[in-house]
Amino acid sequence: MNTSIAQFQATTAAAVSSSANIAVALRQAIHQGELAFGEKLPPERMLAEQFNASRNTIREALRQLEEIKLVSRRIGSGTFVIHKPKTDRDDAAIATSPLELVEVRLSVEPHMTRLAVQNAGASNLQKMEEALHRLESSAQDPRQFSLADEAFHLALAECTRNPLMVWLYRQVNEVRGNTMWFEAREKILTPARITEYNKEHRQLYEYVRGRQVENAVKLIAGHLDQVRVDLIGASQES
Repeated sequence: MNTSIAQFQATTAAAVSSSANIAVALRQAIHQGELAFGEKLPPERMLAEQFNASRNTIREALRQLEEIKLVSRRIGSGTFVIHKPKTDRDDAAIATSPLELVEVRLSVEPHMTRLAVQNAGASNLQKMEEALHRLESSAQDPRQFSLADEAFHLALAECTRNPLMVWLYRQVNEVRGNTMWFEAREKILTPARITEYNKEHRQLYEYVRGRQVENAVKLIAGHLDQVRVDLIGASQES
């Protein structure tokens, strides 16, 4: 068991084992940083023992935390903290719309892709391929697809082997975590659209691996332009 899990358990040993009180204890641990972003919570069985509660009670507590976007429950993987402490740059992330984000990506990613094709090493390509497999296995789940898409494009940024470009793309992914993007995602990421996007993702990977610079640049520009069109259509439907 890791240190942060042990710390929060020690402070909540006397908690009443209702779902509400368990949710409060876990929420406090998350907000106080005892459970950090990306950290995996113990399995339901262990939490039930630690809080002297039934597994149904634990599930309800986790459901409450998921509703307020503090954790994400992934079937077969577990429950992970998705809350991030607020920083000064969060203001821009919150204020940026999905359409504004895509406009920035259109100005950055074509050249980023050019550098990726020119500079990618074997380990970079392997990581990009792994991210591609995650994308292709998430075709029926918009949330998992969106997370896998972030990882794929970050892997593309890492292919540039330019630390500043990687840092810049991490900021792009920060914006993709805001509420407006979550709402837009539910509208545009239909199974049919995900299938089309993934065809383009695989083709992009093949172009990067094959050192086909101009084809890769043209594809990423077209891919992002289609995302922009889809977002405009989704906003008009609202």
